[in-house]
Amino acid sequence: MKNTSDSDTASSTSVIDMFTVANEFCIFTEKAEKYNPEEVLQYYAKICPLLYLKGAILPEVEADEDYFGERFVNEDQWESIYNSLLSVFRGKDEFYTLSYENADTNPLKASLSEHLADVYQDLKDFVLLYQKNLAYAKQNAVYECRTLFISHWGPRIAALLPALHVIAFRPEQDDELLY
Repeated sequence: MKNTSDSDTASSTSVIDMFTVANEFCIFTEKAEKYNPEEVLQYYAKICPLLYLKGAILPEVEADEDYFGERFVNEDQWESIYNSLLSVFRGKDEFYTLSYENADTNPLKASLSEHLADVYQDLKDFVLLYQKNLAYAKQNAVYECRTLFISHWGPRIAALLPALHVIAFRPEQDDELLY
């Protein structure tokens, strides 16, 4: 296998695929309130596993030596996405998950809207940085996206998947069993 530079790796097929799926996720999330809740749940139940897969196969690249972790989505934008999703999920926003980071195996109450807004923030930052037509920006975007996949948005999606599956694909099930 030939040795490629980080800038070549940042333009690889796996990165372009990640960018494409992340961009679609962000575009949909920004207009989610225009759809009915069932369509939104179906969309997230289908795109979240794809995002997880694309994040898991992102190549390892080094950040530019002057990279300081550029962020674009601010707190107000995050809050707007969160509130929009919260209104879409009316009454189906809460779910239970486990924390694998400590020995406590008690279920934790979580929020679909909060988790999805967190994923949105990380992926929108990736999309905006990657769109800069500079090799070092693309390299830094891939570095940050992979790093945050491992530490932040990947675990959020992993926690969301069981809840999304149950809500989106078994709607006839008694909601009391879910929450």
